[in-house]
Amino acid sequence: MSKKVRIGKTDLEVTPVGLGANAVGGHNLYPNLDEEEGKNVVRTAIEQDMDFIDTAFSYGKGRSEELIGEVLKETGRRQDIVLATKGAHIYKGDQIIKTNDPDFLKETVEASLKRLQTDYIDLFYIHHPDEETPKDEAVGALKDLKDEGKIRAIGVSNFSIEQLKEANKDGYVDVIQDHYNLLNREVEDTLFPYVLENDLSFVPFFPFASGILAGHYTKDTTFNDFRKDMPHFQGEAFLRNLEKVDKLRNLANARETEVANLVLAWYLSQEVIDVVIPGAKRTEQVESNLRTMDVYLSEEEKEEISQIFNEK
Repeated sequence: MSKKVRIGKTDLEVTPVGLGANAVGGHNLYPNLDEEEGKNVVRTAIEQDMDFIDTAFSYGKGRSEELIGEVLKETGRRQDIVLATKGAHIYKGDQIIKTNDPDFLKETVEASLKRLQTDYIDLFYIHHPDEETPKDEAVGALKDLKDEGKIRAIGVSNFSIEQLKEANKDGYVDVIQDHYNLLNREVEDTLFPYVLENDLSFVPFFPFASGILAGHYTKDTTFNDFRKDMPHFQGEAFLRNLEKVDKLRNLANARETEVANLVLAWYLSQEVIDVVIPGAKRTEQVESNLRTMDVYLSEEEKEEISQIFNEK
């Protein structure tokens, strides 16, 4: 696999299809996860030269980081991997506190370094904004860590355009990660213009809208995890979304590719997006996602896909 992209204005170069690791040790997100299967997903990604792995402290309250750290140590491939993680959460019993306090961010980076068994993190995100902390001060703490060589690039996640502008007051932000997919395109009007203008990189999370855009669901599919409460899985909305995916499937069949690969290729055709990080619970999903690298969309196909999901 030879194609590499640079993430925004950073010096991080990766294959454009990475691994979103919330199902690796993310026991608080998915019931009945198999940790060994999660480690196998990471092993497969590394073996297939998928060199960008995205995790977070909140995936299993540190467990995802620990499992990834174990695999990186056993494979001896840390230097080949661009590792992204996130922090902002404090768990107190059933209570979840989000904080961007500069001292806390420095502490949480140190804790992530230990769990990941590494002495640097390639990309560290503030996972969620809090209400209190000035965002430029929060990012300033990460800039200190960058100057110390503990992180290589600075990201923010789930920030509004106002919070992003405040965070980037000194030009230190490299990446914004936010909710974006073919069913949820609001940030095209809010974040994308600023991202382009400031040479940032946008990383979409929920690229498959929790699986519906991967093309594997039918009207009879039921859910017993966090998906069961999502609006696009409810009633008429779910059926309308399945109809849109069926139109996408026709295009994918004509291209002799999978719906999921078509969707990921569409994201990668956006000027603000350098990399995508689809999740994977099984090794074959990693291999399937990587086939996106062989899909090239014409301008007509890009517009056709866009129009399908603009329909009400």
